[in-house]
Amino acid sequence: MAKRGQWHWDAHSVKGLRRHLALTQDELAEELGVRQQTISEWETGSYRPRGASERVLFMVAEQAGFEWAAAAVSPPGTESRPQTAGGAASPAAPAGGDERAADEAPS
Repeated sequence: MAKRGQWHWDAHSVKGLRRHLALTQDELAEELGVRQQTISEWETGSYRPRGASERVLFMVAEQAGFEWAAAAVSPPGTESRPQTAGGAASPAAPAGGDERAADEAPS
């Protein structure tokens, strides 16, 4: 498991933790005591968690058994792009779609 001083939360790891917890952005925001917009900004890379928010994310991740290495391996934007017959990733979905709606659908 990564040590707090060695790990820095980025967009991919925040989203990975939220998915691991099976929470919507609203639900994670409520758990952390931040706005949903803050979670969105972390997940898009506009901002990074820092200070108390970063420490709380570490505590939540450790309690949930979040796999740090798994979050660091897959580059952002590649987790849901299927491979074509030639092995190349297929084009991303057209702009204007609501990716959050797919993430937040009940399992």
